[in-house]
Amino acid sequence: MNIIKTIAPYPTDYLTATELAEIDHEVSIMETREAAGIEALKVVQEHRGWVSDDSLLAIAQYLKMSTAELEGVATFYNLIYRQQVGQFVIHICDSISCHLNGFPVVLAAIKNHLNIEYGQTTADGLFTLLSNVCLGGCDKAPVMMIGKTHYEHLTAESAIAAIDKLRESINDAEGVSP
Repeated sequence: MNIIKTIAPYPTDYLTATELAEIDHEVSIMETREAAGIEALKVVQEHRGWVSDDSLLAIAQYLKMSTAELEGVATFYNLIYRQQVGQFVIHICDSISCHLNGFPVVLAAIKNHLNIEYGQTTADGLFTLLSNVCLGGCDKAPVMMIGKTHYEHLTAESAIAAIDKLRESINDAEGVSP
């Protein structure tokens, strides 16, 4: 029988000084270290784009909580990504309000334009498409969120225009011509 030994990194060896400082700030305003779990996950995700297993382990060790407990927090909160995602994550609301106001047409246009399905990332690594039960814009449906920006009263055309604008901003920043 082969025994595989794993050695967990010390959190301070794995997390950056900036991440640790931001987590320490969140801990300082919480009642307990464990209460900072969701904020610590957000901090690491902000810096790395997603929360890997190693990141989750390091955060749990740093907050002195079990990895299972922190994993429960991470998987409950749908804006924590436990797998690699694109530079831009498109959350499209699939609530009843959005369905009644054109969501299926908007979704089909996005999938077709990006050539991806839910949970997939474009070949260039720019966009990941995820569904979201509610984005809080029922009166402005259909709605999507990319980053922290909400796009409301979507049509197929306006959704594609928003995506193309983001792609253009990246190309402009990198000096790539269309």
